[in-house]
Amino acid sequence: MQFASLGSGSRGNCTLIEVDGTAILVDCGFSMRETERRLQRLSREVNQVSAILVTHEHGDHVRGVASLAKKYNIPVWSSRGTAKAAKLETLIESGLWNCIDIHQQFEINAIHIQPVPVPHDAREPCQFVFSDGDWRLGVLTDTGSITPYIEEQYSACDAFILEANHDQEMLANGAYPPSLKQRVGGNFGHLNNSQAKDLLNAIDISRLQYLVASHISDKNNTVALARDKMSEALDAEASWIDVASQDEGLDWRVLRHSL
Repeated sequence: MQFASLGSGSRGNCTLIEVDGTAILVDCGFSMRETERRLQRLSREVNQVSAILVTHEHGDHVRGVASLAKKYNIPVWSSRGTAKAAKLETLIESGLWNCIDIHQQFEINAIHIQPVPVPHDAREPCQFVFSDGDWRLGVLTDTGSITPYIEEQYSACDAFILEANHDQEMLANGAYPPSLKQRVGGNFGHLNNSQAKDLLNAIDISRLQYLVASHISDKNNTVALARDKMSEALDAEASWIDVASQDEGLDWRVLRHSL
């Protein structure tokens, strides 16, 4: 199993996961042309993509989904609520859309996928844990709070792409209007640095080969603050933690057995 990020942040999100020739995009928040460009940066073409999974309907996650799917005939998977809220009717009509029960595991070729319902201000949002039988990769962003079920599902991952959206003090003292501050920092908003640390403290991280800080706000956080807080939970150097950035994403990371 290997994975990479095309980019992560408020201007667009997209993660690429590969197992034995099956390539899955998690979200596609960039335009079709930009997605094509970013895939090429990872030495991939869109016609190599097997499926697109959609976590929820916000534009930074679905902007390019419909156009990419229709042009390249790529099947799309999402909850029914997400499909309605994201207005994916054309994909439903064309037979490209597949319905996810966010409480049931499903498979796309060799990849086992466990949807995880999350508290976020969307219609029927979920995140995902992926497995190929050997490795487990967790992807968790766009959740305002941590539930016991989230702790259960993301325990014992070999790689974890985890949201560290904002620093609480920076958000409180920043330029956002009060309503937006409340939305971002609320129970249905985004994880702050301390919440990311608390989750890492609550779960089994003994198998982690990679921890990736993601969805970092460019106005209410810094990479250094996010890494420092996560590293406290790992008892590791902050530089060990990878970052999926907005503009550069994250190059390929490969899960391996130790020698």
